[in-house]
Amino acid sequence: MNGLWLVARREIVTRGRTKAFVIGLVVSAVLVAALAFLPKLFSGPDSYTVGLTGAQSQALVPALTAAAKDTKLTIREFPDETSASGAVTAGDVDAAVVDGRRVLADGEVDDELGLLLETANQTVQTQRQLSEAGLDPARVAAAMRVAPLEQVSVGADARYAGVRVGIASLLVMVLFFLLIYSSMYVAMGVVEEKGSRIVEILLTSVRPWQLLGGKIVGLGALALANMVVIIVAGLGAAAATGLAADLPPGMTGIVVSALFWFVLGYAFFAAMAAALGSLVSRQEDANSVLTPMTMLMMITYLVAYFAAVQPDSAVARILSLVPPFSSMVMPVRMAGGEVLVWEIAVAAVLMLLATAGTLMLGARIYSRAVLRTGARVKLSEAMR
Repeated sequence: MNGLWLVARREIVTRGRTKAFVIGLVVSAVLVAALAFLPKLFSGPDSYTVGLTGAQSQALVPALTAAAKDTKLTIREFPDETSASGAVTAGDVDAAVVDGRRVLADGEVDDELGLLLETANQTVQTQRQLSEAGLDPARVAAAMRVAPLEQVSVGADARYAGVRVGIASLLVMVLFFLLIYSSMYVAMGVVEEKGSRIVEILLTSVRPWQLLGGKIVGLGALALANMVVIIVAGLGAAAATGLAADLPPGMTGIVVSALFWFVLGYAFFAAMAAALGSLVSRQEDANSVLTPMTMLMMITYLVAYFAAVQPDSAVARILSLVPPFSSMVMPVRMAGGEVLVWEIAVAAVLMLLATAGTLMLGARIYSRAVLRTGARVKLSEAMR
């Protein structure tokens, strides 16, 4: 085991200091953090400035103030329509109400602001018409004020359905790119060591399984650190933008499960990548020999993306139990909705067995093919 940890430490120190890893770590954290700010950037402004002109428009002030609630609303008065129109054109106000009948805007009125103006106008017009009909608006409003119906969900809590779909979709992308990036890194490292024949020197001091295991553990630690940085950056940005209040309960379980399934998925695909990479001696041949693994990962990604949208579908439930699909589909299902405990247990046991089998098979292929330089070694030949 000392040889394995020695190789793992070498991979962590060597790869962790490269500019590519550091830049990739920073870029991935920035991108995930930026995603948390997108809803705030594309949403309407938190404050509006509304211009009023004419006697009829003054009646809108109390109604606008009541309708604004959490939105900051600034009201400016103008002597006539010409000055109000000039203020709108200059951008001094977002919209101007003329005589309680027309709304002046530079283009289309913002949806939220338009709703505020429409709500205030309906309130004022309703009170005026009630007064003209000889009815007391206050008594009518009190008579129309009834308790809302109590909503009781007999199924799963759907309040966070949209947020869960968003978290699951983001998790799909993060898992896929980290898994394929890390696995390709393992394969390229194996091909590089074999092509330069450094592996022959390394194997004089450590056994093949120690060299393979150390490479997988070392690069896996870096990939896990990348995953942790992304999660911390995402949660930190969500807290900074106020989106953390909208996150569903049980986020700790979602994060822990994502890390657990990522480790299993990485071990599975990294062992496969190392075994396939050991069959060739040139970087030019690596892509062709890794095609089966990349195709399998693409199919897993597509299934996981489908599960993010429909976590309770039959396809998602079945494939979340089948390795290696479970490495991405199960954490996505857990983020997107409720999953039975026995399903998680079965999927974890099957994935653990599949990962152990892949590691054993990958170590056998690696030990038989890594010292055979030159022409590409056939997989069937390495198996025999």
